[in-house]
Amino acid sequence: MSDARLYVDSQFTSPYAMSVFVALHEAKLPFDIETVDLGAGMNHAPAYANVSLTRRVPTLIHGDFSLAESSAITEYLNELFPAARLYPQEIKARAKARQIQAWLRSDLVPIRQERSTLVVFYGQKGQPLSVDAQRAADKLFAAAEALLPDGAEYVCGEWSLADVDLAVMLNRLALHGDQVPARLAAYAAHQWQRPSVQRWVNQTRPAL
Repeated sequence: MSDARLYVDSQFTSPYAMSVFVALHEAKLPFDIETVDLGAGMNHAPAYANVSLTRRVPTLIHGDFSLAESSAITEYLNELFPAARLYPQEIKARAKARQIQAWLRSDLVPIRQERSTLVVFYGQKGQPLSVDAQRAADKLFAAAEALLPDGAEYVCGEWSLADVDLAVMLNRLALHGDQVPARLAAYAAHQWQRPSVQRWVNQTRPAL
């Protein structure tokens, strides 16, 4: 048994759990995985409540330290393992990466509602985008185009976890078959091939 344990959703569809999972692999920290059945409310069971302050996933147990909320966990890992370069070293680039992550996690709600990560990891199909979701998609595309000038491979000049989050959001649309600018679809597909990301993508998932 390793010194670290990561609690994730039992379907392996949480983009926030994915971000921490990728960070742990990039940091090369051995860890065990525990799944939590959110649909059955197991995150509110006493056993989980005792280890997760927020009763959400992901939660990381590292030795005798418990930490929930993905942004807190990845920043903790970045400080513990600076050589992993989870975020840029340069302060403005690092702030930019965190800005991107915070925005993707707090905005674009219609996309998250109409293109859940069941689309990404189970191939689920839905109705055409609503007006509100298309407006959100256009906003996403405009921001991504600004972040990725021609020839740019990463949003901060070097790989960071912000690229994982942006690829997930773009793939909610691209993998559904919605119209995505070709350059952005190619960017998302490229980020998807990173070995740490592929480890998450290829997890064995239970049937819906």
